[in-house]
Amino acid sequence: MAIFDLIIACFIGISFGAITGLIPGIHVNTVGAIIFASSAFLLNLFSIEFLCVFLVSLAIAHALLEFIPSMLLGVPDESTALSILPGHQMVLEGRAREAIRLVAIGGFGAILVTIFLLPLFIMILPPLYEIIRPYIWIILVLVSIYMILRLSKDIKTRAWSFILFILSGIMGWTMLQTPISSNLSLMCMFTGLFGVSTLIYSLNEKSILPHQNKFHNFHFNTQIFRGVLAGGIAGTILGVLPGFGPAQGSIIAQELSGGGGEENTESFLTAISGVNTSDTLFSLVAIYLIGNPRSGIAVYISNFIQDFNINHLLFFIFASLTAVSVSLILCLKLGDWFSDYMQGINYNKLSKAVIIFMIGILLIFSILEGASLPFMGLVFITATALGLLPHYLGVSKSHLMGVLIIPAIVIYFGMFN
Repeated sequence: MAIFDLIIACFIGISFGAITGLIPGIHVNTVGAIIFASSAFLLNLFSIEFLCVFLVSLAIAHALLEFIPSMLLGVPDESTALSILPGHQMVLEGRAREAIRLVAIGGFGAILVTIFLLPLFIMILPPLYEIIRPYIWIILVLVSIYMILRLSKDIKTRAWSFILFILSGIMGWTMLQTPISSNLSLMCMFTGLFGVSTLIYSLNEKSILPHQNKFHNFHFNTQIFRGVLAGGIAGTILGVLPGFGPAQGSIIAQELSGGGGEENTESFLTAISGVNTSDTLFSLVAIYLIGNPRSGIAVYISNFIQDFNINHLLFFIFASLTAVSVSLILCLKLGDWFSDYMQGINYNKLSKAVIIFMIGILLIFSILEGASLPFMGLVFITATALGLLPHYLGVSKSHLMGVLIIPAIVIYFGMFN
């Protein structure tokens, strides 16, 4: 296929990723599931390589630009949840432009860190993975326990965090045992857990953006450099741990960057953004190195490309570099524009429109797959209710990633195999 066509695919993916990243509540896995579910039709129009480059570019752009609504509106999803406190605090201080530059440089720099460390990973990761593979379930259990303790302030929140982690895990395991495809199952659960639930809760909140300083005080320093390194390294660690997403990687990045205190706000925000983009790229690297995709987008790409080789990897690295470079510019330009004009947008109407859109997409694909609509409706309502609980209980939504982590623990433990 002509290189020109693939460059077009890259820029189309960036455009779609920018749109989905700026609309609160749309999860990148949901978008990937829509493309994959439509692949039988799309492959009549485009090549496999075209669709894969589109998905990679989409994921990179989405990962970087989704920080804009999370900081300016205070509506995070699971991958930006930890950024909301320091990011929103900077916005409330009128420093939106500075915060936007921190997440932009964090996402861009972390991809460079990942690519720079790639030769080292190629040498050590495959043999290391074979050694730790029998013990991955133990690592997942220990890290999950640490997360519950780390993100909880008292016994009550720890108890609720554990309950939400277990309940979401039971739902995830149950759904993956049904005849319904994993794509539709994940779309339904993620839409409820992290999308619609967040938007419903935000409808009760008044998002008021204070006046923002037209000038920024951004200077690249050692603290920001540490955040870039932390984000890149944390994102690659996720490439080895199944079921863990950016929310869990954010905890790792927080520790590597020196914590989330006020004195480390710059480093922390940079690291959180870096986790998002680095994890997106390294989940593709994991297909080549250990034969296992580590994200929803990577799963779809591995299904498209059965024989994933070094040439595919190099091409996707090039696509990722192009996507993150263009997205860096878009993040700065769109972020500054939104910080100036966000007060003119009716956020409640936007949220309601997105909720209707997401439910409509889920309904369409449920009908196309022939899934039981009452059953899918029950799962969606359950996932949405479960997704609302953290907001009212004062616990982190990242514990709902038990929906993927517990099935991974069960599988690696060998139970029911």
